[in-house]
Amino acid sequence: MLAGKRILLIIAGGIAAYKTLELIRLLKRQGAAVTPVMTRSAAEFVTPLSVSALAGEKVYTDLFDLTEEAEMGHIQLSRVADLVVVAPATADLMAKMAGGHADDMATTLLMATDTPVMIAPAMNVRMWDHPATQRNLKALVADGVRVVGPNVGDMACGEHGPGRMSEPADILDAVRSALSAGPLAGKHILVTSGPTHEPIDPVRYIANRSSGAQGTALATALMDLGAQVTFVTGPASVAPPVGANVVAVETAAEMLAAVEAALPVDAAVFAAAVADWRVASASGKKIKKQDGALPVLEFAENPDILARISQMGAGRPRLVVGFAAETHDVIENATAKRLRKGCDWIVANDVRPETGIMGGSENKVTVVTEEGAMDWPRMTKAEVSVQLAAKIADTLTR
Repeated sequence: MLAGKRILLIIAGGIAAYKTLELIRLLKRQGAAVTPVMTRSAAEFVTPLSVSALAGEKVYTDLFDLTEEAEMGHIQLSRVADLVVVAPATADLMAKMAGGHADDMATTLLMATDTPVMIAPAMNVRMWDHPATQRNLKALVADGVRVVGPNVGDMACGEHGPGRMSEPADILDAVRSALSAGPLAGKHILVTSGPTHEPIDPVRYIANRSSGAQGTALATALMDLGAQVTFVTGPASVAPPVGANVVAVETAAEMLAAVEAALPVDAAVFAAAVADWRVASASGKKIKKQDGALPVLEFAENPDILARISQMGAGRPRLVVGFAAETHDVIENATAKRLRKGCDWIVANDVRPETGIMGGSENKVTVVTEEGAMDWPRMTKAEVSVQLAAKIADTLTR
């Protein structure tokens, strides 16, 4: 599927560098040509000889090697590829990219390229969560850099959390998506998904039955059409989409902050089932059961993310799509919601328990727009996503 494509693979110095050996194998198996570039610290984890043997090409390491410059100037090297992939992308390299540094072969290539760039971050969970890294990530995404991962899991340092580099097969899928010529190429789309968890105390929370399946399927369909997707997800029971920039949150307030941090975008699709209310003052300690006494919970209204973005004025996405889970009067309620929130479309569905839609694999939606209501037949959530992504692409490419 990648026959004739050339990948410029930049390997930075991190323990996850060993995974790039398998990535090279997979890319070559798909017919891609891989030109490897290694930072000096990368050679502490994998040898240039191993990388060269698997890629079938020489490894570029030194910006001032006259032989390499004579054979392939670093400016030219940065522009003959179809895609630049940085794996692993360390916190240091991400910071240099965001700041426009060019002090070695890898950073100079990244500064000189006019080719699309994809990064696969890999670092300690605390480094990933650090405000500087998140600030750099936002800057890179705004610059059009695609992001795959990181995954959540155990670290080499013994900690657990987000920061593990995506698996080679997942990076391969993201490469294929990035190189597919689709109508949404060059478009940045925000998708929210899953439920939110609003804490009552450290062990209890308010939630809903959303699985996140529709949001994940929609993000995948949008990426299949070439879009760059930022995926803000609550604690869903399905895995996030491969190839998206995934931002995990728990509460509605956290989701709003993540959405605002992702702007500007070309379109925003709010598929998350955000809790309308939260406990006004969540307890810092577990609320103990007392015989004959029931706890009294005071509720406060959560921020209305859909309305906030729909009505933001300057910087508003060109297309804002909301979802409405209804148990009665679906079209009437969805039409009223679209007008009340100020969004362009509402994708409404009937989530009565007997439909099996909430948390299930199928959906039956009605798309409400300014022109009216379009009733779609019941189909799988993947099929709904393909049809909705095509409608979004048609609107954004007019």
